Amino acid sequence: MKVYADYAASTPCDERVVKAMLPYFTQDFGNANSQHSFGRDTAKALADAREVVARILGCDPNEIYFTSGGTEADNWALKGVALHKRDKGNHVIISSIEHHGILSPADWLESNGFRVTRLPVDSTGLVRVEDLEKAIDDETTIVSVMYANNEVGTIQPVKELAEVAHRHGALFHTDAVQAIPYMNINVREIGADLMTISGHKFYGPKGVGVLYIRNGVKLDKLICGGGQERSQRAGTVNVPAIVGLATALELSRRTLTEDCAHIAALRDHFEERVEREIPYIRQNGNKLHRVPSIANYSFEYVEGEGILMLLDFNGIAVSSGSACSSGSLDPSHVLLAMGVPIEVSHGSIRFSFGKHNTLEEVDYIVDKLKETISRLREMSPLFDLKNGGTYNV
Repeated sequence: MKVYADYAASTPCDERVVKAMLPYFTQDFGNANSQHSFGRDTAKALADAREVVARILGCDPNEIYFTSGGTEADNWALKGVALHKRDKGNHVIISSIEHHGILSPADWLESNGFRVTRLPVDSTGLVRVEDLEKAIDDETTIVSVMYANNEVGTIQPVKELAEVAHRHGALFHTDAVQAIPYMNINVREIGADLMTISGHKFYGPKGVGVLYIRNGVKLDKLICGGGQERSQRAGTVNVPAIVGLATALELSRRTLTEDCAHIAALRDHFEERVEREIPYIRQNGNKLHRVPSIANYSFEYVEGEGILMLLDFNGIAVSSGSACSSGSLDPSHVLLAMGVPIEVSHGSIRFSFGKHNTLEEVDYIVDKLKETISRLREMSPLFDLKNGGTYNV
């Protein structure tokens, strides 16, 4: 059996999305900025897609900007605001558990003379509103806190955080890449000035995302060149992918309640079995405030890479953390920020379920996981010592 349980990394593209995209590769292939009928046809498709996304997010179409994905949108939001508002202040605030799409540009800003505050989180991965209140000052220009964490699934109090930012004259950005597949998000209601989403997280294509920019917000360009995206984001517009993103987002809203209930039931069944049948484990994240798809566990006395390899050998795809940093042997910055000891964080695995998973697949994962953990612990000197052994280094 082959089982995919890494939906937080990427989702399969819906066949209906592929069908909607196909004409824009071959038949309606014109450049949307060309001033002829071929260009006008694709320009209309682009406008229609922008209206769909705007309607779902609760904003105006001219507040939607298409990008190459979530990372570009995050970079544009953080760098763009910080650089544009440098005369007002040079202070940027992010959380300590952000995706690298925010962490890396924050590091870049810091190396270029900006002050960067990285907010702590509690043991479940929650940012405390009072910590933002303590950190923000008159020089703060932007606060960026992700809506839902990509490793443990914890949902942040973004509305309350946005209110704090606004009281101090700062803009608020949220990376909603992991939240939008499971939540109806209205940008006006949560008070976001900027928000990021990415198509391949909700059964759309890879390589396309959105940055919502509230009307009136000014930021520097990240990509300069031609006049695409109302002269704010240069580059020939990827019409097939944009059509695919809009189609996927619209389709996801139709079955959101049913899909979330199905996924949550699978996750709950998985967690119930794991916690009952596997000893010496730690569940990472917030049990109350989280997306329905992610279950993150630390398995003591074993290494995550070994778990991944043996599960993959049995046809099971999971992750040791963010897919963007899966090649790294460093412990998860998210788990360390939550206070998980380094030695425990090394044995952590993210299981993330999707609408195509079945109860049979979940049981197969748990069965093979039990075998894997038992096998690795038999070879672990730390586990041997734990159980009264006399292993000598």
